[in-house]
Amino acid sequence: MAGSVPKELIMTTETNSNRPTHRVYAVIIKKEGAAKGAWLEVGAAWPHRDGKGYNLKLDAIPRSPDAQLVIRAFEPAPAAG
Repeated sequence: MAGSVPKELIMTTETNSNRPTHRVYAVIIKKEGAAKGAWLEVGAAWPHRDGKGYNLKLDAIPRSPDAQLVIRAFEPAPAAG
């Protein structure tokens, strides 16, 4: 079909699961002398079905020029007991 876009070039919003697999954090880098930055969870991420990208849902957007967005795999807390 003339003018059609190859399937592999079409961006999709389909994911493997309704649950996010990654968390998105805003990390505020501390100034000199501080051991660590402050981490604030600001959203979630889901991988694309083809594994070549992620969909992001951000609940907040950092305004600090010192903030970096970091995507980390979700790791459930260990069971108590």
